Amino acid sequence: MKYTALVPVKSLEAAKSRLASHLTAEQRASLMLDMLHHVLQTLQVSQVFEHVSVVSADTRVLQQAQHWGAQALVETQAGHNPALTAAATHELLQGADALLTISADLPLLQVADIGQLVEESRCHDVVIATSQDGTGTNALLTHPPLILPYKFGVNSRYHHQNEAQKRHLSYTVHHSLGLSLDIDTIEDISALERYDMTTFASCGRLVL
Repeated sequence: MKYTALVPVKSLEAAKSRLASHLTAEQRASLMLDMLHHVLQTLQVSQVFEHVSVVSADTRVLQQAQHWGAQALVETQAGHNPALTAAATHELLQGADALLTISADLPLLQVADIGQLVEESRCHDVVIATSQDGTGTNALLTHPPLILPYKFGVNSRYHHQNEAQKRHLSYTVHHSLGLSLDIDTIEDISALERYDMTTFASCGRLVL
């Protein structure tokens, strides 16, 4: 099976707006790029994917992604889910059998997390990796791509489950630290500090 990965990234100007009272705009942009770099490296080191693509409307993001060995896809649709659908359609037309759509802000992501998702995908059409509170989706692995529509947003975990059920697809819900800890608030950064992880030491310089 040919696996590919898709990483969506918002414009750096709008990156991590909920941290605006704690970090400057440039710090927030650096934080986002550091996390993206970590996610891309982890995906590449896993040696699972034919290629990894980054979809964004931000030229700086796409240039960095290419520098780090990923393919750059310019957003062609407005809105998060339509943009992902267009990018996933591109991957499908390029011959992808399975597609992992994964958040760019997972500083504790490990190769083992990716391996677990892939193993689960061998038995299920859809693998949903949840956010910390269990209601969101931080990664979605489907084969084939677009076997169900993207429903990212509030309570996306349940929306993705419902779509899988409606289509009589086999699915499983995955929870692990590396896939659940995304960084949106100062509390998330504080939680990150509690883990003595050397794989994302760059975050330390941004914590206030």
